[in-house]
Amino acid sequence: MQRPTADEIARLLELQPNATCGSVRTTYTSSISTAPGGLPVPFADVRPLGSGLYFLVTPNGAVRPHRIRNDQLYHYYLGDPLELFLLHSDAPAERVIVGPDLVGGHRVQLLIPGNTFHTARLLGDGEWFLGGSTEWPGVVAAEDVEIGDVDRLARDHPDVASDIRAIAASVQ
Repeated sequence: MQRPTADEIARLLELQPNATCGSVRTTYTSSISTAPGGLPVPFADVRPLGSGLYFLVTPNGAVRPHRIRNDQLYHYYLGDPLELFLLHSDAPAERVIVGPDLVGGHRVQLLIPGNTFHTARLLGDGEWFLGGSTEWPGVVAAEDVEIGDVDRLARDHPDVASDIRAIAASVQ
């Protein structure tokens, strides 16, 4: 079987360009919601119990620095490894590789705690990464997603400032 191209994957999975990470398609939003006031602030409004999506990262479609209020679990599906930078507010930045090489230290799942700014790019000459993200409670994009200020994040994380800037510059 020949490896598909990023364009073929986007077409087959009906992915659309996204402001935070390459191309995306929401695949699940729970039909069950919380009761008003059933969760603490900032989730006090009604929220779906969970949500999930596919996302495709390419050299020109990296993961723009952003954060989601919700906890999210990244899943590796296919393709090249993805280098993530978790930009913790109370700890040094953390580099993690999500990909297929378990023996080499890659992870096939990665928990990104809610409110953690993060950004990511393909490693080396990678062509594409296909992954998924599961969130709980479910994401309400207009309320739960924040694009990061690259200058502030670089200032707050000088050890990875050049990486943050390079990734942000590569996003089209």
